[in-house]
Amino acid sequence: MLKIPGYEGGPLVEGGAHLDDALFWPVHLGSCLRGEDAQRAAFGADWDAATRLYQVLSAEREWPTFSVALQSGHTIHVVYRNFDGDRGVDYLIHHPTWPRAETLAVDDGHFMGPGLAWPELLCAARQPSTKGVGDPNSRLLLLFPALGDAQLPDDAAVALTTALSTLTWIEEPADVAGMLLENQGQWAPAHWTLTDSVWINDGGHSYRNPGNAFALPEGRLREISNALNAGEAKDHQTSC
Repeated sequence: MLKIPGYEGGPLVEGGAHLDDALFWPVHLGSCLRGEDAQRAAFGADWDAATRLYQVLSAEREWPTFSVALQSGHTIHVVYRNFDGDRGVDYLIHHPTWPRAETLAVDDGHFMGPGLAWPELLCAARQPSTKGVGDPNSRLLLLFPALGDAQLPDDAAVALTTALSTLTWIEEPADVAGMLLENQGQWAPAHWTLTDSVWINDGGHSYRNPGNAFALPEGRLREISNALNAGEAKDHQTSC
């Protein structure tokens, strides 16, 4: 049984087998596919099959969990939290020296986030790893629902379109990529700024906005910022 320090709930099970299912990705991105047009473009004639897959992913008996290891030694855990009446997807980050994992974002009816800026998402996706999820396209789509960035670069759609083309059966991946980037997470896209060498945002529901009473401590914000940017990103448009 998988364990994440400080994370209450379970049973956590390795979800890697789902990554080879082309339908997993539109289901996972579902909260960012708002409106009938977006859902029709993403699911096509596979709506019933997608519904059955969601039922598997949200079953109380197993909580699919995916791990994205970073070169800094941190790991982002994506957990399908399947409490009866309290289902959602939690985006956590942990380092072996920490007593407990910290929450980056929560994708559910009581959402919290964003947890990532676009350069951080791209950087985390492209970091090589022999542990957990290794494929860059899978890492990109897996972490995408934690994104919230009001200052997307012009080529953001290219990376997302490539991932959708590679991993899904979506007929018009460029159109769906545009819809995803327009909506991003459930929160309003945040503005990110580099303050005292730490990337923070102005999101009213974000743990990475030090202006919020529930924000992560300064030391954690700095360490998370360095891990997600590989210690190198000095400009908002810069990515690994």
